[in-house]
Amino acid sequence: MAHILHIDTATSIGSVCLSRNGEALETIRNTDQRDHAATITQYIGDLMRRHGVTPGQLDAIAVSAGPGSYTGLRVGTATAKGLCYTWKKPLIAVSTLQMMAAGMQAQRPAEDVLYAPMIDARRMEVFTAVYDQNLEALLVPQALVLEPGSLDNFIAQKTVIFFGDGAPKWQELLGERTNTVFPSYQISAGHMIPLAAKAFADKDFQDVAYFAPHYLKAFYHPGKK
Repeated sequence: MAHILHIDTATSIGSVCLSRNGEALETIRNTDQRDHAATITQYIGDLMRRHGVTPGQLDAIAVSAGPGSYTGLRVGTATAKGLCYTWKKPLIAVSTLQMMAAGMQAQRPAEDVLYAPMIDARRMEVFTAVYDQNLEALLVPQALVLEPGSLDNFIAQKTVIFFGDGAPKWQELLGERTNTVFPSYQISAGHMIPLAAKAFADKDFQDVAYFAPHYLKAFYHPGKK
């Protein structure tokens, strides 16, 4: 039985999930971004104790690799890499946007639609991508400054499901448009389970020493000159 620990601290909602053979055993969430560093290891310990899984029984550790909050990504990556070093486990990196698309696909399965996760990146900028039914990227993950015609080529083709904490400002800018849907969505480490399971089966592991999150843009500090 393959046990994988999943860690996501890329956004304001942090979570940890434990899976067995591609099925979630339990997920714990934290909605206060300031507490991610303080709570993440506690949640991991709680999960493993409750389900009787020892470090030796874990097969891999998966982490949400970005894009997202600079500080949040550093917390999740440092935690995952530290545990991989300590427990001698392989590291799996999962795109945060692709993970979100997998979660929305499970929430709203439909044929002939596109999935466009959006993570707020200040002002009118978002981290986004567009995925098809196979979770293949038609628009690769990027930082995008939203303008009225930004994604018209995709909206003209199929119904596009926009979601994530960056989607409300896009909905406001876009107005009423056909071929657009804006459902509610809450990010969860459990949404990376199918992607992590495939990576584990394919032995698609990261170099623990050199892996870094996919920030997509430079760190912003308001006090920098």
